[in-house]
Amino acid sequence: MKLHQLLGYLHPFVDYKGENPEIISIENDNRKVQKGSLFICIKGYTVDGHDFAQSAVANGASAVLAERDLNLNVPVIVVKNTIRAMAVLADAFYGQPSHKIHMIGITGTNGKTTTSHLIEKIFADAGQKTGLIGTMYTKIGERTFEVKNTTPESLTLQKTLKQMADAEVQTTVMEVSSHALVHGRVHGTDYDVAVFTNLTQDHLDYHKTMEEYKKAKGLLFAQLGNAYSHNKPKFAVLNADDPASEEYARITSAHTLTYGIDNHADLKATNVHMTASGTSFELVSPLGVNKINIQLIGKFSVYNVLAGIATGLASGLPLAGIISSIESVKGVSGRFEPVDGGQDFSVIVDYAHTPDSLENVLKTVGQFAEKRVFVVVGCGGDRDRTKRPLMAKIACEYASNPIFTSDNPRSEDPGQILIDMEEGVEGESYIKIVDREEAIHYAVNNAQTGDVILIAGKGHETYQQVGDQILDFDDREVALKAIKQKGKIE
Repeated sequence: MKLHQLLGYLHPFVDYKGENPEIISIENDNRKVQKGSLFICIKGYTVDGHDFAQSAVANGASAVLAERDLNLNVPVIVVKNTIRAMAVLADAFYGQPSHKIHMIGITGTNGKTTTSHLIEKIFADAGQKTGLIGTMYTKIGERTFEVKNTTPESLTLQKTLKQMADAEVQTTVMEVSSHALVHGRVHGTDYDVAVFTNLTQDHLDYHKTMEEYKKAKGLLFAQLGNAYSHNKPKFAVLNADDPASEEYARITSAHTLTYGIDNHADLKATNVHMTASGTSFELVSPLGVNKINIQLIGKFSVYNVLAGIATGLASGLPLAGIISSIESVKGVSGRFEPVDGGQDFSVIVDYAHTPDSLENVLKTVGQFAEKRVFVVVGCGGDRDRTKRPLMAKIACEYASNPIFTSDNPRSEDPGQILIDMEEGVEGESYIKIVDREEAIHYAVNNAQTGDVILIAGKGHETYQQVGDQILDFDDREVALKAIKQKGKIE
């Protein structure tokens, strides 16, 4: 695509009438620039892309997009906001791929990953080729790829969607983080269905207040579009039991479809019954009453399933097929995942890393635990410090044997993180073990028949970030190793 043609998609008052080279790629990393690239200068938290523009030209960049004049021997196009311009240009350069795919975006504090996997399976079981973009990986059909962020920045996202469109993906399900919405990473992405799971405390190190956090999530619904199309209707799928849904219903012009357990909703779960092996409930909807049995445990799992069912219905899939698909799901990696080494006590690994998610998981454990409940839990470094005492308080309230340990301490002193946690549990009984592997071994070694151990916070992650090091660490592998060692000793 010629530079002039590409720039035609930008604001009409962007003033550029210079050379018109062929643009073969768009890059915001000077190391990826090749001959014929357009290099976009992005100001980050730690580095400024403008400082690497000369290097990009040396690597072959044919033009540079910047927020200020630069003295370079290639065309320099100056715009007010390169992040916003990058989203526009990426969408245009890759042929507006989201317009060719049924796009489903999921936002909320908890449940995004599980809900995205449930929805992806519903559409795959309906015979569609699917794509998935989220915390764990990107998936195109049956191929998976590693990811850096839950929601990629706009350039990577549009390139990925182009790959999906070229692979004839029909439906793409993606997690949309609050950070991505604030930073415009999904600008230009044409969502057909936007799903809201819930809103509880998280990321206040960034958003500062819950009101700002709520507004950030709301951008997904406000940006659904303002036109009504009979052939391709837009839907906002909202959790009727979360107060934030009232605001999201107000700010979107899309059709709304609500789901819930406690409040009135279009899709409501009644007569919910949980066991150690699964959950059953009656689905009450405009299509009647349907008995549903899922292999997932907990009230939070019912919410995730309801969101999946609502999304399928909003997308025109038959209810019978949706239910059949949902009932066949055995679980999602790192989400209430059992670790079985033949032991006579239960070990469960879960991603719960917010006060609300930890409380939900511990409440669920309490419903089937025969005896004591151990919880191994920590809090991430360089993140919301205000949730640390809350996490500790919940651990002490719902577990008989709380063990505080490291999560991903990052640049912080792990010992200080535990001190922050202890502020919420003065006078309570708990164990403090800084080393996470040692903490897991302690829980396993002290567990007896009928006990339950919940290892919370990292879920599917296979690493631990300590300082500037990324260390191999998988809660499931560590727990299994501890179980086997215990078995040998006994």
